[in-house]
Amino acid sequence: MRIAITRQVSPQIGQCELTHLERQVIDVELARRQHHQYEEALAALGCQVHCLPVEPDLPDSVFVEDTAVVLDEIAIITRLGADSRKPETTSIARALEPYRQLCTITAPGTVDGGDVLCLGKTIYVGLSSRSNQPAIDQMMAFLKPYRYTVKGVRVSGCLHLKSAVTQVADNTLLINPEWVEMGIFKDMHFLEVDPSEPYGANALLIGINLIYPSSYPRTQRRLEEHGLSVKTVDVSELIKAEGAVTCCSLVFKG
Repeated sequence: MRIAITRQVSPQIGQCELTHLERQVIDVELARRQHHQYEEALAALGCQVHCLPVEPDLPDSVFVEDTAVVLDEIAIITRLGADSRKPETTSIARALEPYRQLCTITAPGTVDGGDVLCLGKTIYVGLSSRSNQPAIDQMMAFLKPYRYTVKGVRVSGCLHLKSAVTQVADNTLLINPEWVEMGIFKDMHFLEVDPSEPYGANALLIGINLIYPSSYPRTQRRLEEHGLSVKTVDVSELIKAEGAVTCCSLVFKG
C-alpha cells in the first residue's frame, strides 16, 4: 500500500512565498477544488490518502513535499529554506511518526523536499535558494548506514531541483536542460520539455503512472508518445504559488 500525505489549502495561500514568479491573485476555492481532484487522482492510482487539517496561518503549507524526505528506511524532517515555512514541519513529523524513524535537519542546514530527487540509492539535492550544503552533509550522515549516496546539484532559473527534473519511468527523467545539467544524472534516458513549457518538467510517478499538470499539453504529448501513462490534473491555481504535482503530497510505502 502506498500512503499519500496531503494537506488542505490554506486560506492565506495568496500570501505564499514567491521567488521566480510574479504574484497573481489565487482563487482559494478553486485551488481547493483542484487540490481535491489531485487527491482523487492519487486515490485512483492506489494511494491511501491521509489529508491533514488546514494550517490557516501557513500560506505554503499545502506543499507538504518540502517538509520531509521519506525513504524506505527512515524519514528526514527538513528545515525549510524560507523562514515563514519552518513551522510547517511540526505536524508533518507527527503524521510520519507511525511509519518511520525520524531524523531532523538542524541549523545551519536548510533543505526543501522539492530539491530532493531520489533515484534508487542515489539522492540528488538541488543547491538552490532554499537548500544548502550543510543540509546535504547532514543527510549524508543520516543515510550512510543505509548505503545511500547524496550529491549536490546546482540549479538555476527555477525554485527547486524538481522544477527542472523528475523521474517519469525506471530509467527516464523529464528535464528542462536550461535549468539543470543533464550530464549529472548517470545512466539515465531523458525526455526534454517542450521549449514553450519551461515549467513542464515536474511529474509525479506513482508505480508506472504519471500525474501531470494539464497546463503543459505539448510536453504531455511527448510523454504519451514515449509510451507513458499520463493522468492529467488541473493545478493552475497552485502553479501560481510556484507549486507543482510533486509538491502537494508525500508518497511512500506504508
